[in-house]
Amino acid sequence: MCFLKPTPAKPHLPLFIFLPGMDGTGLLLHKQIPQLANVFDIRCLNIPLDDRSNWNTLTARTIALIKAELNRNPQRAVYICGESFGGCLALNIALKAPHLMERLILVNPASSFKQQPWLQWGSFLTQSMPGWFYPASVLGLLPFLASLGRISPSDRQALITTMKSVPQQTSAWRLELLQSFTLDTHRLRQLKKPVLVIAGASDLLLPSVTEAKLLAKHLPHTRLVVLPSSGHACLLENDIDLLEILQQQNFLKGLQREYSDSIAAIAS
Repeated sequence: MCFLKPTPAKPHLPLFIFLPGMDGTGLLLHKQIPQLANVFDIRCLNIPLDDRSNWNTLTARTIALIKAELNRNPQRAVYICGESFGGCLALNIALKAPHLMERLILVNPASSFKQQPWLQWGSFLTQSMPGWFYPASVLGLLPFLASLGRISPSDRQALITTMKSVPQQTSAWRLELLQSFTLDTHRLRQLKKPVLVIAGASDLLLPSVTEAKLLAKHLPHTRLVVLPSSGHACLLENDIDLLEILQQQNFLKGLQREYSDSIAAIAS
């Protein structure tokens, strides 16, 4: 596991750490990077394609990577953003090491996976289907993963390529992880950090709005944003600007004064 640096390092800026979905590549944030890079020094977690670590190991290794970044500059603010599978990992990190982060962003977190019987059946099929059929099954999942009409052809292809890059057994393992993921609501209520939960109302894969409302109920300092036309992979959609959402929700408050002009210019 490692952090990818999609832009040249900017050690004077706060860290934005992206925890990816099931693909684990960290590459599908690319649509948001040009805007985010004006305000943040970005890191994208990359989980090796053959990695079959459990939640405890994934959490511990990611925390170690964050600590390594902070060792170079202990005063940096850290924003953790987890999408789908990465949302579950982000919640684990927030509960295990809240002192390492300033704010938490969850985008269509997959924490409700185990409550969806059809997805559990899909997990079983992923493990048992013939290897030759797996690439076709990935394509069949595409309309559930994304609102295709809101994504450019090039980004659609990037999503397909990334999905196909994940080996069948790795997909099966990560689905098992999602099936085993459990929210500790008592500990969630103790989390004092600001949290922003973003949910696509047109998510066909998971009941993201319902789950977002549940999380907002248990996390005491939470803001909820519902994107009315967005699907599961909303960060690839043409009309979604994550930095603008952060600005609108006053989620950039506390960044150093010298960035305020650039933030205002971006949002205008």
